[in-house]
Amino acid sequence: QITEFGDMSILSSVSSRPSAPALSIVVIVYDMPRQALNTITSLSPVYQQGVRPEEYEVLVIENRSQNCIPAEAVAAFPDNVRYVLREETEPTPVHAVNYGAGLARGENICIMIDGARMVTPGVVSGLLRGHRVSAGAIVTVPGYHIGSELQQDAVESGYDEAADKALIESVDWRNNGYGLFDVACLSESCATGFFLPNGESNCISMPRRMWQVLQGCDHRFNLRGGGLVNLDLYKRACEFPGTQHVILPGEGTFHQFHGGVTTGGDARDKREALIGEIRDQYRQIRGQDFQRPETQPIYLGCMPPQAIRFLELSCAQVREHERVREPAQDAAAWSNVEPLLRQAKTR
Repeated sequence: QITEFGDMSILSSVSSRPSAPALSIVVIVYDMPRQALNTITSLSPVYQQGVRPEEYEVLVIENRSQNCIPAEAVAAFPDNVRYVLREETEPTPVHAVNYGAGLARGENICIMIDGARMVTPGVVSGLLRGHRVSAGAIVTVPGYHIGSELQQDAVESGYDEAADKALIESVDWRNNGYGLFDVACLSESCATGFFLPNGESNCISMPRRMWQVLQGCDHRFNLRGGGLVNLDLYKRACEFPGTQHVILPGEGTFHQFHGGVTTGGDARDKREALIGEIRDQYRQIRGQDFQRPETQPIYLGCMPPQAIRFLELSCAQVREHERVREPAQDAAAWSNVEPLLRQAKTR
């Protein structure tokens, strides 16, 4: 079905349910059809476990490029997926995010600003459970890159889309979603692990009312790729009064290589120049350098065997961090971490 709305074509497959779903997931896409289709598949009711289709909706918002998702693929989307193809004049996803959130019907709104990030099979049910922990919960999923090293580094050694695709297919992810942990590494913003402050989440969910009070993503982040807009949203949500941060350490988002702004699309010198510009813009908007928000999260969900090595790595990060902290703080921090590791090893 194609419906014309002014200068936008909306191809949609929408559930006719009159009642609102508990969760709306907004996925932003630009010039990445193969990767986006993998992501949408990973959000589908067939792939997601422990959740009914009517409990959530997925809004795929694509900024038009020369390489859009094919119409025949859109026509095959599940009934709880809505697709919007829109025009954009700025090189930022900010307006697409806010537009998509404006269409959302859910009680809670989840933002996935990068449509190249596949998810594990327990993400949707985990988000819903996380929101039941507290009325003011923000629920986040740790981020990973496909590959044994960060893609912006791996590209220097010839890593490309073909290598990325081969790794993904090697784990039969459609039938073994948690196998993605076997071919991944923590992303740079989450490299500190589960127990120390992260810089962002590429799957961050919050109550609709919180999104409204935060006024969504700040439109001033108008640089290519949105600059630090996702980190800014994460920080403002984490620091929102009365917020309870819930992390799903046994789930993940997995970045597929697609020549992204900071993950390998340009030569290193161009990426570094852009990153400097991005940091300057954040300083101009917020009046200070970006600092990772510190939270006291609740860790929710099961730990699949494939993710235990990242739990162990997270514990090692805490041990390393202990060396520069007060002894009393060290003991308190470690007492909260070590039981989780023991429990995970018994599963």
